[in-house]
Amino acid sequence: MALGKHPSLKAELTSWCEEVGICETHAVMLLNVPTRTEVAVIEDVMQGVKSLGRVRVRDTREGPTSHSMLVLCECKQTVDVTRIPPELTPDETGEPWTVVVVSTKDTLPDTPSDGFTEKLTKFLTGEGKSLADVQALFSPRSSADGSPESIIRAVGEILEKTVKPSGESSAYRRLRTFSAIMPTPMGEESMENWMEQARLMITECECTEKEKRRRIIESVKGPALEIIRAVRFSNPEASALQYLEALESTFGSSESGEDLYFKFRLMRQNSGEALSEFLRRIDKTLHKVVERDGLSPRLVDKVRVEQLIRGAVHSDMMLLQLGLRERRERPPSFLSLLKEIYERLRKMKQPDTG
Repeated sequence: MALGKHPSLKAELTSWCEEVGICETHAVMLLNVPTRTEVAVIEDVMQGVKSLGRVRVRDTREGPTSHSMLVLCECKQTVDVTRIPPELTPDETGEPWTVVVVSTKDTLPDTPSDGFTEKLTKFLTGEGKSLADVQALFSPRSSADGSPESIIRAVGEILEKTVKPSGESSAYRRLRTFSAIMPTPMGEESMENWMEQARLMITECECTEKEKRRRIIESVKGPALEIIRAVRFSNPEASALQYLEALESTFGSSESGEDLYFKFRLMRQNSGEALSEFLRRIDKTLHKVVERDGLSPRLVDKVRVEQLIRGAVHSDMMLLQLGLRERRERPPSFLSLLKEIYERLRKMKQPDTG
C-alpha cells in the first residue's frame, strides 16, 4: 500500500506521531494486526526488516474490525520508503499486515534542520499537550503568517493554562536528602529511590516550576549539589526535570530507554524466586523504561503481563490458574495482578477440610 495514494492514512500516522511525541521519519504504522498479537511478536516481525534496525511498539489503537488493531512502531533507523515492503506476513497462515510510512519526499523542504519541531513536540508532550493545541490557540491573523512570534505566544498561553497556584500543594512531603555518595550514607536516600520520589513530586505537585526547583535544591548536598550548581550556572532557567536529568546522566546508568526496554525483554524468573517477587521486579524495571521514553504508558499493563508469561519459567501452574494467557487483551493492572497472586497463594496454603 503506497502511502501517497492514501492521504487519510498519512494524516493519521502524522497525527499519531505528534500525540506520542516521536519523529514521523522514524515511524511505521501497521494495519490488520490481530488484536491478540503480543507486542514482542510484533517487534520480532518488524526487526526482520533489517533496514529499520531496532523497532519498538509505541502505541496501539482499535482497528477497522473488532479482530484487528492499528500499531505504531518507532524505528532506530530513519525509514527509507524504498526499502520497506508494502506488507509483512508474520506466518504462512496469517493475513498480511499492511505497512504505512511517511515518505521522506513528503517532508517540507524548508523544515529546520536544528530539530526545533521535534524539541517543541517533546516539550508539549511533557505538558500534556500537542501541536494541535498550539494551532487551536492561533488567532486568524497569527495562523495566517505562522511566524515564530505567533508560535511563542500560543505556547505561552498553554503554559498560563497549565500552571496552577502553589498554595494548593504546600503540604507536599519534603524530599529526603541525596548526595550521590557511594555507598549511601546513613539517613540518606539511594539514587534510585530519591529519583523516584523527585519525579513523582515534579509530576504530581501542583506548584510553580520555581517551587519545584527549590525543593530539589534543598534536598541535595555534596556531589549532587555541585552538579545542580553547574546546571544553574550554565542555564539559570533550567527546569526541575533538567536538574534530574543532569544528576541521572552524571551518577546514574547511561542506558537509553531503548536499551532498557530490550534488556527488560530478556528478564526471566530466577530459581527460587516467587512469582510475586518476579512481578515486582518486572514492574520496577518497566517504570524505568517508561521514564526514559522506552515504552508508551498505555502499553504498560499489556507488556507487563506478556513478559510475566514469557519469563515465569518456574511458575507454570500458577500462570495456568491465573489464566493470564486468555486475558492478554484485557490485562489486569500491577496491583490487581499482585493481589490475585497473593489470594491464589493463600488458597493453596489453606488446609483441605473436605
